[in-house]
Amino acid sequence: PFDVDRNGIVVAEGGCLYTLERLSDAKARGAEIYGELVGYAINTDATDFVLPNPERQAECIRMALDRAGLQPDQIDIVSTHATGTSSGDSQECIALRNVFGQSQHTRINNTKSYIGHAMGSAGSLELAGNLPSFKDKTVHPTINVDQVDPDCHLEGLVINEPQESKRVDYILNNSFGMLGINSVVIISRF
Repeated sequence: PFDVDRNGIVVAEGGCLYTLERLSDAKARGAEIYGELVGYAINTDATDFVLPNPERQAECIRMALDRAGLQPDQIDIVSTHATGTSSGDSQECIALRNVFGQSQHTRINNTKSYIGHAMGSAGSLELAGNLPSFKDKTVHPTINVDQVDPDCHLEGLVINEPQESKRVDYILNNSFGMLGINSVVIISRF
């Protein structure tokens, strides 16, 4: 993802399972709590079978932020959907620049660069790849990037080397699928 010479999706397999429960129930049973779901949104753009619509992606991100009662500069990590396609990555970057602008705080990464695109479970696996950041405050990079595509330039894009962060309180996870199905979840550190 994001490399000027990227050439498409690397299909993968995998799965991820989360237990989502009331906070009071999790505390009562002494569960280890990895994070708290504080915002989410789903929308569709239906403008193209494959090419994402950055305006609708940005709208989905903003709806999740609104539901969470957060401003963009409060997000510490944005886990991108970026699949490694020239059009998809570029369109998502337009949406991210639209919402996050020139934020000096928000770090942006991609997990597909490690594991490929596990299709139906991609979003859950990408979130799992970022949850450890709540504890170690390390943001994993997007790997295998030799030269960032100018269309994918983003302030805060973490490339090839992990970065330490002063705080990791909120992770925003994008999942933008074919047929214009967009979803965003925001998880807070517990």
